[in-house]
Amino acid sequence: MSGFIGVLMLDTAFPRVVGDAGNVDSYPFPVRLRVVPGAGSTDIVQGAAPPAALTAAFIDAARALEAEGAVGLVSTCGFLVHIQAELAAAVRIPVMLSALSLYPTLRLTCGDRPVGILTASRQSLLAGGLSAAGIDPAAVHVAGIQGCRAFADAILKRKEDQPDTLDVDAIGAYCTGLAAGMVAMEPRLACFLLECGNLPPYAAAIRQATGRPVYGIGDAAALLWRGAHG
Repeated sequence: MSGFIGVLMLDTAFPRVVGDAGNVDSYPFPVRLRVVPGAGSTDIVQGAAPPAALTAAFIDAARALEAEGAVGLVSTCGFLVHIQAELAAAVRIPVMLSALSLYPTLRLTCGDRPVGILTASRQSLLAGGLSAAGIDPAAVHVAGIQGCRAFADAILKRKEDQPDTLDVDAIGAYCTGLAAGMVAMEPRLACFLLECGNLPPYAAAIRQATGRPVYGIGDAAALLWRGAHG
């Protein structure tokens, strides 16, 4: 098969384990990673769009991947939903920067049952991320993993302060406990949507702990790939 899915990456130093949006082995089809210099976690995980210069850098990277043969584009950070429309208008291939863009479809499949969203930063998502994605806050239940030290100390830091190791067991346990608690509080939760591209490694554990379907940016990438190749 020709082509590949382009993955726009934040400029980070922590390990990208299998399942993470920034690891090529997370995908069952060809992908090509493109780091956007200067786009750190602390710059992008915010309640508003990144500065104009960073947005321009993402557009440049997107156009470069398109020129190299990308058939679709995703990213490693769901908070890039803030520039989804601008970036999609800058290229001629399908773009889904954030797993949050899957929400309208999930909402339709769930009837009137709420969707649970796990995010890297609850405060930032409520401050602007949901609005940028066109999501009604009253229709979802949001929980953030910013309180997990193993996650925050590795990922929600400036690049120069990020470690070269990742405690996946601690992060996984935190995510599954958080999701299970959400279901206990709201048994009507229909499914989980992972805003953060670092969370798919724990999707299977969340699924097992809650009995609910779990969706992330990998599903968006698969949708774009299937659209190009059937």
